[in-house]
Amino acid sequence: MKETMTSRERLVKAINHQVPDRVPIDLGGFQTGIHKLAYQELIHYLGLKEEIQILDPVQQLVKPSETVLQRFHVDTRYLCAKAPDSFKGGIVKQRRNGRGWHDLKDEFGVVWSMPDDQQLYMDISHHPLAEATIKDIANYPFPLGSDPSRFAGLRKTASQMRKETPYAICTGIGGVVYEYCWYMRGLERWFMDMLDNPAFCEALLEQTLKFWLDYYTGFMKEVGDLVDVVMIGDDLAGQHGPLFSPDFYRTVVKPRQKKLVQYIRSLTRAKIWYHTCGGCTIYIPELIDNGVDILNPVQIGAKGMEPLELKRQFGSQVVFWGGGIDAQHILPFADVDTVRQEVKKNLQAFMPGGGYVFNNVHNIQAQVPPENIVALFDAAYEYGFYPAQK
Repeated sequence: MKETMTSRERLVKAINHQVPDRVPIDLGGFQTGIHKLAYQELIHYLGLKEEIQILDPVQQLVKPSETVLQRFHVDTRYLCAKAPDSFKGGIVKQRRNGRGWHDLKDEFGVVWSMPDDQQLYMDISHHPLAEATIKDIANYPFPLGSDPSRFAGLRKTASQMRKETPYAICTGIGGVVYEYCWYMRGLERWFMDMLDNPAFCEALLEQTLKFWLDYYTGFMKEVGDLVDVVMIGDDLAGQHGPLFSPDFYRTVVKPRQKKLVQYIRSLTRAKIWYHTCGGCTIYIPELIDNGVDILNPVQIGAKGMEPLELKRQFGSQVVFWGGGIDAQHILPFADVDTVRQEVKKNLQAFMPGGGYVFNNVHNIQAQVPPENIVALFDAAYEYGFYPAQK
């Protein structure tokens, strides 16, 4: 089997529900990436010596090197805006209760913390609106999504990627309209608000929506004609189904998500990729109605997420991006042969007729054996070729 397309041609075919030469492969995003500790083991296993770059300090994800991406035949590359020049963020090392901590305060005032003796992830340690009222929301110093310094140099970078590389261009994750509300409020308090203070929820959702509408106005003005995939997301489901009332989603959250998706679609021809973990089958028709083109991470180990059934029900309406292997039970713990067979089985379910991009379910976590990571991507390449088109 030989490749007959560039990476960009391949991915564009797949996300338009057409059959490429092989299934496109993704690695290196904010929801399709690899944890620092797993990457360290991987490059040692591959005999590489590299300086590791952190892509996302909260999830402790790295930016994979070109050597690794090419080794695994990865077809995507990522383009990200930055924090505005006025934001003076960064990680601050603190000491609390006899323990060292890494603290990161983001633009919205949320503080993320990670113990120095663990260094797996950052969790939220401060919710700035935990005790706020609706009046406080009106007075809160939300960041400006439209700050032009966020996008400085972005077009030059995107143009170089377009002209000088064969890869598909994906944006970093954005459009986090729902989740940022509970980041700021606190999850338990937010869930209580959904029941007894929905007006507060709506007021805060309006602010996060405004930020992302302004953000994408500036972002798409710079690179809307150059990117292939725009990545947004909010987790709506968990292992066994929705995380909160579907009625609340439909009446309060969905109208704002739909407004954002439709607005982005008015600014670019790129496909809209949406991330939600969990057993989200109840929401797939809602997301399609919103204007979403692609679903990630396709958590095949969650309730109702059986690959063949997903493809049968929704394969003509939405592209599946992920779902390559059970990331909870198989990838971390099985042997190499089992990993390869699981990848082959899931490819056979998802790839017919196009409309599929291969990735692990979400990020590759710490302590996943490097030989299993190699088997994951090698099997995706080996078994991902389509029969030659006549």
